[in-house]
Amino acid sequence: MAFDSIFKADLFQGQTIIVTGGGSGIGRCTAHELAALGAHVILVGRKPEKLQKVTAEITEDGGHASWQACDIRDEESVRALVSQIIQEHGPVHGLVNNAGGQYPSPLASINQKGFETVLRTNLVGGFLMAREVFNQSMSKPASGAKGGAIVNMLADMWGGMPGMGHSGAARSGMDNFTKTAAVEWGYAGVRVNAVAPGWIASSGMDTYEGAFKALIPTLREHVPLKRIGTESEVSAAIVFLLSPAAAFISGSTLRIDGAASLGNRAWPLHKAQPPGEPFNGFHRAYLPDVLKGEK
Repeated sequence: MAFDSIFKADLFQGQTIIVTGGGSGIGRCTAHELAALGAHVILVGRKPEKLQKVTAEITEDGGHASWQACDIRDEESVRALVSQIIQEHGPVHGLVNNAGGQYPSPLASINQKGFETVLRTNLVGGFLMAREVFNQSMSKPASGAKGGAIVNMLADMWGGMPGMGHSGAARSGMDNFTKTAAVEWGYAGVRVNAVAPGWIASSGMDTYEGAFKALIPTLREHVPLKRIGTESEVSAAIVFLLSPAAAFISGSTLRIDGAASLGNRAWPLHKAQPPGEPFNGFHRAYLPDVLKGEK
């Protein structure tokens, strides 16, 4: 079996695309789809065992991938990482700034270290990766890259992010960074966009405990489309933004949330009817444990 993408099979043939946080969840799914479309995918993350596993999956499926362990929060490590990738694989054509992480907590209980750690992971690390890819490859016509495309990862933080204020602050910052980079780097043919997933059935859901874990199976009732999204639906949006079809799109953030971030309490949602069929082209996708057993 192979990834059942809606895009043509050779869309990224001969291109090198970096996916941070590629060892699990949405990053893993996106890496599989990009490889299925001809890209050589460079998986970046902190845990080699996860990266090795996904690299082996992609290779088994007939794609091309390699991996590099790196803490994207460390400036010198990121600079060295990008330099090594360029030396080994040539110019970087695309970057998916997917790596991130957070934990549930009210603002009053978050200490400085916890707040800064989440900002460094979800905002500073993405900035460092984008800056180095731009400076070392995408802004240099002689490198052969001829510009490039960057897609940053956000979240549904449009109405604040109660319970995860550190992540909301970081994601809001990434939205503004996306806009700023699109303006500053456009002259070099570099497009910078972002995706903002809502509630997605991904392995990250199994990392939560306690009250938040108990809440997850009920989330679909707060989505106008009455379901949770799939990793493939996020990956497809990322692929589109990386593709030539989005050649005149830059500085935009695409919400992938079933309209959950819209509306207000004055318009109560109707009771659920049979939801529309989700798109799931990822042949290696699996349902998070927290959602198993749902009817």
